[in-house]
Amino acid sequence: MTNPLQRLLDTRDWLMADGATGTNLFNMGLESGEPPEMWNIEHPDRIRTLYRGAVEAGSDLFLTNSFGGNAARLKLHGAEKRARELSRISAELGRDVADTAGRTVIVAGSVGPTGEIMAPMGELTHDLAVEIFHEQADGLKEGGADVLWLETISAPEEYKAAAEAFSLAGMPWCGTMSFDTAGRTMMGVTSSDMVGMVEGLPNPPIAFGANCGVGASDLLRTVLGFVAQGSERPIIAKGNAGIPKYHDGHIHYDGTPELMADYAVLARDCGARIIGGCCGTMPEHLRKMREALENTSKGPRPTLDQITARLGAFSSAADGTGEDDTPKRRPRRRRG
Repeated sequence: MTNPLQRLLDTRDWLMADGATGTNLFNMGLESGEPPEMWNIEHPDRIRTLYRGAVEAGSDLFLTNSFGGNAARLKLHGAEKRARELSRISAELGRDVADTAGRTVIVAGSVGPTGEIMAPMGELTHDLAVEIFHEQADGLKEGGADVLWLETISAPEEYKAAAEAFSLAGMPWCGTMSFDTAGRTMMGVTSSDMVGMVEGLPNPPIAFGANCGVGASDLLRTVLGFVAQGSERPIIAKGNAGIPKYHDGHIHYDGTPELMADYAVLARDCGARIIGGCCGTMPEHLRKMREALENTSKGPRPTLDQITARLGAFSSAADGTGEDDTPKRRPRRRRG
């Protein structure tokens, strides 16, 4: 049997993913430092509202509220023994929403990074990482997720460990990395590096790509880097809604719905087939993105100058693939 996501990809030129998780939940009252995954139990109606917001705005798939739901991350809140349970419930809530949508909507089980540094640089071994990801994958599978969705990964070792874990769980998956450091991930991976890694996996993803990062312009430059490698695997683009700015005690993303509509069309024209938003992307952004994708004919692949003219300047002159690029590492941000 083919996976429902694969069936959609076989019949559609593009699919629209969802927007932010964290930004939307903060607007519902989530406090800084509070684990969003606990809301799966404490406020299930709010999580259903989060999911429905994406579906009603036109998303063909949405991610579960389980980004930080692995034991390593939950240990920070004394909830490491609840990783499987919290992930399962996040998917069950998603299943409720998707099954009443009146159309095919994919429940994608979100799996974020462990937050640990993998050996030999850090203490997280490959086997332990596989165990951590396998536990969460099993929970999402039990809850009814259609696919697993690895996201915001920086280290290739962690990406490979998750791929192995998903194979053990018997689940199809998609996986994105965050290219937030002068065109590279925090651990130095370039767009071409990622394509080579993905195509060499024993259990490759249905689709791969980039999420989060700096801004929409940078993310599309990375997408063009994927396309240049010639992979025929579907590409994912989930860019932030503009650039974060601190205003009145809150982080605000300056990307308008109109800018995100331009981004969505450009992402499609760059070669992405699954297009969504990340941090700062609200239902109002998604509605404009869906409208633009449906009503704008596919155009030629845009140049870098055309991308910056529509979406703003790149955050760095280099795209991460040159020999002289020496990106500095920055702390990883939470998705959404």
